[in-house]
Amino acid sequence: MEKPLGQPAEGAEDLSPASGWRAWRSYPGLRWVLAVVVAAAVATVFGVAALWPTEEGIEAATASADEIGLVTDRYGATVKEIRDGPCSYSTPESPYDCRQVTVVLDEGPARGSPVALPELDLAFSATTPSLRLGQKVIIGYEPSTDFYFYADADRRTPLAWLTALFAVFVIALGRRRGVLALVGMAGTLAVLLAFMAPSILDGNDPLLVSVVAASGIAFVSLYLVHGFNPITTVALVGTLSSLGLTLGLSWAFFELAAFTGLATEEGLVLPLIAGGLDVASLILGGAVIGALGALDDITVTQAALVAELRYRNPSLRVYELVASGIRVGREHIASTVNTLLLAYAGAAIPLLMLFVVSDQSLVMVANSEMVAVVIVRTLCGSIGLVAAVPITTTLAALVSSGRRPAETDAGSGSNRPEPPGG
Repeated sequence: MEKPLGQPAEGAEDLSPASGWRAWRSYPGLRWVLAVVVAAAVATVFGVAALWPTEEGIEAATASADEIGLVTDRYGATVKEIRDGPCSYSTPESPYDCRQVTVVLDEGPARGSPVALPELDLAFSATTPSLRLGQKVIIGYEPSTDFYFYADADRRTPLAWLTALFAVFVIALGRRRGVLALVGMAGTLAVLLAFMAPSILDGNDPLLVSVVAASGIAFVSLYLVHGFNPITTVALVGTLSSLGLTLGLSWAFFELAAFTGLATEEGLVLPLIAGGLDVASLILGGAVIGALGALDDITVTQAALVAELRYRNPSLRVYELVASGIRVGREHIASTVNTLLLAYAGAAIPLLMLFVVSDQSLVMVANSEMVAVVIVRTLCGSIGLVAAVPITTTLAALVSSGRRPAETDAGSGSNRPEPPGG
């Protein structure tokens, strides 16, 4: 007779996160998985320590950015007056209309003071900002010349509201797990902004820094959100293994494709700030970070799936667990690969439009570095995603299929394997 849901089949181990370590600690497979995790953790800690940015390096990069005009003060302001009229350089023979905008500073040392911005030539209406009275804007300021200029619209308030709305939705649906997910997201941003970017600006190898950062993000996000348990540990090893495959493929094809990294404005500017920066290596590092987000989704799902299959039918052999897990994983692969493609393609739509009007063949468009980088990143990342399914499924099957200990811990109940962090 089939056991009701929530009750284990006879002879099933307790695989719940709460008592998972008691049930899994005697499995030989878990020991080497833990050894891999410990080795990766030690390597990550040493990598962060060795590559931690120095104040001198950041100051030098900031000074270089200041020299080329990238560092300016920014203040919030409110549009007070908009007046259209002849430009200062307009003549009867060559009349030009300009827009004069006056703002009141809401921030900074001159807070409350009106400031007249440089006139905007209306002949270039496509690039002239559309402003209205009372609009909040961001004003740039050059202290050396006492020069104010329009920098951008002030989007801080709508962004703050959207962030709050996102947090409410995540917490409302995920509750405790949702809170942990938000904390994990904050941890990821901290790694990127406090370690990865400054370390690269400090002159460290972008690819090496990206690998260490990706490993740190994987440890923090997986264990923080899903809990410190065997399922998450298997998922972590699957994530790191698949990430290594993605890195190897990306490195090989970046070399074969002879990418320079200089096809974008950022690629041209960054070497001026951080002398000797290998922009191609930086783009390769970005491909590693980009693949990480989708990888942990697949690996956690596959590890939890195998644990559930093992719970429902403890007589399943390793190859049966692997086959069943991969069958389910195929559906996940199809949707995830398409998601990765759309994410990269969506970011490149304006670029693709420019190539369409250039009347070049599809092959020549794909050959351009800006498009080819997207193609290589998408395909290498997708291969890593596909490989994550059999890698993680096999690891989870090996770990969960060990023999049941002769004696169980007293008082350990038998619960179904919950998703990590449940």
